[in-house]
Amino acid sequence: MKAEQEEQDKQGAAGGLDADSAQLLSVLASNIRLFRGQRGMTRKNLAEQSGVSLPHLARMESSQGNVSVVVLGKVARALNQSVASMFAESDSLSGDLGLIVEFLRRQPADEVARIRGQLFTEFQRAESARGKRIALIGLRGAGKSTVGKALAERLGRPFIELNEQIEREAGISVQEIITLYGQAGYRKLEKRCLEELAIANPEVVLATGGGIVVEAQTYQLLLSSFYTVWLRADPEVHFRRVMEQRDARIATPGHYREAMDNIRNTLAAREHLGQMAALTVDTTPLTVDQVVEKIIAAPGVLAGGGGGGGLPPGSWL
Repeated sequence: MKAEQEEQDKQGAAGGLDADSAQLLSVLASNIRLFRGQRGMTRKNLAEQSGVSLPHLARMESSQGNVSVVVLGKVARALNQSVASMFAESDSLSGDLGLIVEFLRRQPADEVARIRGQLFTEFQRAESARGKRIALIGLRGAGKSTVGKALAERLGRPFIELNEQIEREAGISVQEIITLYGQAGYRKLEKRCLEELAIANPEVVLATGGGIVVEAQTYQLLLSSFYTVWLRADPEVHFRRVMEQRDARIATPGHYREAMDNIRNTLAAREHLGQMAALTVDTTPLTVDQVVEKIIAAPGVLAGGGGGGGLPPGSWL
């Protein structure tokens, strides 16, 4: 990593950039790749949704950014501000929030995680109320819908798919929502539906969309209002399960390599976000019933009501 950074700095210097400007472009490139990975987007997807050409995105992701970005970095440094603060839409970062953000920025990652845990524990809804609402997060193929239905039946609680709720609210499919209003429009609707579900359902099992963990405000709402369970699996298992769902977008041998690369990148980019959940269950070696048992046995899950039946043991469809 250090060697890569040194090489990027040399490239920046060779292009007539000072070390700070080269570093800015390097950070920008790294963050674009990270955010793209968290959303499970290929570079082609990002080009289509942003209207930025593939060659330009490729240059940005290889630290060959726009000169205007370098100029912005120089202005920010002269003002002793971060580049991010130059885009703040209010003066909120100049007061208490700014001091808190600066304090957190200087803490090591494990300390930030501990602070987040303390804040959520002190200010979120009562643990007993949260435990009666269970939310499942994870990539497609982790088993959210299958496990969610079986878990809801065992606990005697309703099962809800968040995306189905969003489609009912909008009157059109998720894909149509994204086509008409973009990712931003879909995410606003997702947050609103989640708020309504949390208020209207004191007891529920909820299966969320895979990308909900990337949206900070929505994810914080989920973590504070639901006992959140991260279902994860090996990349090969994700691919196999989606193949079994006969998803024509990737269910061909020709798409295997591209799909596997995308799954691996997305899993890696979302790893730290998934770890924020109250419970993590690796569904790779387990049957549906075994996953359900692990969730029910976890501290904080209030298993009210009986139930029975469900899917055949080992079934993931």
